[in-house]
Amino acid sequence: MWNKQDGGLAMWHGVDSAQVPVAGRFDWFAQTVSSALMPSAFAPQDAAGFHAEGAFLDLGAAQVSRFSYSPLRSWRTPVLIRRGDPEQYQLALVTTGTAWYAQGENEAELHAGDMVLWDTSRPYTSGSGLDGGTVDALVLQIPKARMPLPSQQIDRLLARRMSSGTGMGAVLAQFLVSLAGNGPDCGPLDLAVLANTAVELAVSCLGQQRGAEVQAPACARAQVMRRRIDAFIEQRLAEPGLTPRVIADHHHISLRTLYTLFQSHDDLHGGSEGVAAVIRRRRLERCRADLARPQLRHLAVHVIAARWGFTSTATFNRTFRAAYGTTPHAYRTEAMESGRKA
Repeated sequence: MWNKQDGGLAMWHGVDSAQVPVAGRFDWFAQTVSSALMPSAFAPQDAAGFHAEGAFLDLGAAQVSRFSYSPLRSWRTPVLIRRGDPEQYQLALVTTGTAWYAQGENEAELHAGDMVLWDTSRPYTSGSGLDGGTVDALVLQIPKARMPLPSQQIDRLLARRMSSGTGMGAVLAQFLVSLAGNGPDCGPLDLAVLANTAVELAVSCLGQQRGAEVQAPACARAQVMRRRIDAFIEQRLAEPGLTPRVIADHHHISLRTLYTLFQSHDDLHGGSEGVAAVIRRRRLERCRADLARPQLRHLAVHVIAARWGFTSTATFNRTFRAAYGTTPHAYRTEAMESGRKA
C-alpha cells in the first residue's frame, strides 16, 4: 500500500501501517521494507502493538528513506541475498531511539545522532528499540558503482558506529536531515545535484573515518573531484560569470588539470564534451525546461535565457536552435499546445 504525498516538484512515496489491519501490520512492514531496501527477515518485539511509517525519496543516483518503527530484530542471510541484491552501501542515521547492527566481525550500538554503514551483498543482523521505544532513522542508499573508495577500505567501516557530533559526520547528518525536509520541494535537476552532494559527503565522511581520502587511488580522487565540480556547475548555472577559470580557481586546481579531468571522464564514458560545452548544455536544458512550464509562460524568452546565464539573446537563440533544431519561441509554442491537448 503506497501513498504519494505531494510535497512540491518531487514527492515522498509514503507508507503507514495504520492503514493496514492490526493482524497484518508486521507482515506488511516486512514486505514493504524488503521491496524498498532489500529482502530481509524480521521479528517484532510485540507483533500486536507493532506500528511503522516510512517514506522514500528517489534522487535518481541515490535514494533517501525515512523510517519510524516499533522495536524489532532483522537479519539478511545468503539465501535472501541471492533472492535480491540492490548492490548498494546503505548508511543510516538514527535520529530517535536506539539500535544495534552487526556485519562481518563488527558490531555497533547506536543512539540518536549515530550513523552506521552496511553492505547489501553481505549477511547482517540488527535490532532496534534497545530501550523499548520507537526508532526513527534516515537511510541513504548509495549504488556501489557510485562509491569511489576501494572496497577494502569500506569493508573496515561496515557496522562501526560513526558519530555525527563533529567534522564531516556532523555535516553529513545535517545535510540528510535537511534533505529529508526540503528535498520534496526540489525539481528533477535539483535532485540530481542533491544526489551527487549526498554521495560526495558520505564518501568524505567515510574517508575521514579511516583517513582514506589521502590513501584513495588517483582515479578515485578524480571521480570525487569531478562530482564536486558537477555539483558546483549546477549550483552556479544562473551566474553569467561562470567560466572554466572560475571553476578551477574555486577548486584550487589549474585550468590544465580541469580540462584533463573532463577529458579523462569523457574518454571513460565515450564522450567528447569540454567544460564550456557542459555549462552551455546544462544551461540550455534548464531554459528548455522553463520554456515548457505553463506557470512561466508570462516570462519572455529573453528573460528565461537571462535567468540561466545567457547575456545575449541572439547567442541564446542561435545556440538553442543548433542544439534542438528549432527556435526557443517555436519550442515554447509547441510545448504549450501539447500541454493543452493533454
